[in-house]
Amino acid sequence: MDHPMDSSADENIVEESHKLVDSLDKLRVSAASSSSNFKKKPVIIIVVGMAGSGKTSFLHRLVCHTFDANKRGYVLNLDPAVMSLPFGANIDIRDTVKYKEVMKQYNLGPNGGIMTSLNLFATKFDEVVSVIEKRADQLDYVLVDTPGQIEIFTWSASGAIITEAFASTFPTVVTYVVDTPRSTSPITFMSNMLYACSILYKTRLPLVLAFNKTDVADHKFALEWMEDFEVFQAAIQSDNSYTSTLANSLSLSLYEFYRNIRSVGVSAITGAGMDDFFKAIEASADEYMETYKADLDKRKAEKEQLEEERREKEMEKLRKDMESSQGGTVVLNTGLKDKDAAEKMMVEEEDDEDFKIEEDSDDAIDEDEEDEEMNRFYV
Repeated sequence: MDHPMDSSADENIVEESHKLVDSLDKLRVSAASSSSNFKKKPVIIIVVGMAGSGKTSFLHRLVCHTFDANKRGYVLNLDPAVMSLPFGANIDIRDTVKYKEVMKQYNLGPNGGIMTSLNLFATKFDEVVSVIEKRADQLDYVLVDTPGQIEIFTWSASGAIITEAFASTFPTVVTYVVDTPRSTSPITFMSNMLYACSILYKTRLPLVLAFNKTDVADHKFALEWMEDFEVFQAAIQSDNSYTSTLANSLSLSLYEFYRNIRSVGVSAITGAGMDDFFKAIEASADEYMETYKADLDKRKAEKEQLEEERREKEMEKLRKDMESSQGGTVVLNTGLKDKDAAEKMMVEEEDDEDFKIEEDSDDAIDEDEEDEEMNRFYV
């Protein structure tokens, strides 16, 4: 015959397990809810490029063009080390993070200070996205200026966080600014194309190549090199070095990359090519909605599925623990508690050893006294 207390304990276990399952079900976020927050406007334009390519000047021209074309723009500066900007930024990282103070406090150099400042700003970037979301209906473009050290943004964790935060909420396009006069050298041109290709595959976002400074050097040579690899090979024939041989081989490998990339020539000084640039941006935004957003939603669904499987495993483990405890107290396996228990056990073992040593010493004293009495008896 079962004791009534045992049956009530089993009922409590079942009831508590059901409550726990219900509470975890409420915490689950479906993929549909994250997709419903997506907005088709504004288009995010993230401007990246090598130091000296004219990113900031190019962004200044974009700001002026959007104003002249009666387009509503919103400017975001992510360069904490810039001394002054030729345009007004709606959100400026320098208002939140003091670059020189970060260098001083963490004992860092220039690049480390920029990266740490960007990391600190990225921890609160959800607030930036929420501010833009509130004004989404009033904006056409969000223009983002990045640090001069391109690798700090493109290959850092904070850069990935910022890019993914934008891409999960708005159509996002990356613009890679190329210094056209310096790219007249085939080796330099190939270096720029390789870096642009790496950005495309790293961000998984539409990419627009902006050949800047066309007022100094025309960009038609670059378009010819991209469209016909034989023309590029002819330009590199005079150089017999190892780098030229490598660039010659890469020109064939990058042919598919050239075919699916949008390239425009622009001038930050004269404003030439701005209309073509914004046409490329609109086409890239449409491509984002057709191709890239579907891939993003797929990756989100896979991530949430893995998270759900992890939760189910934890729930199953918790049910087994509660069933095996039979209504008793379940001790959670945490590092802190385990450490305290281990220390307590060690203290108890030390006390037992001390007590054993004292007993052994008392026995030795008793044996010495008995030997003395025996000797006294025989004498």
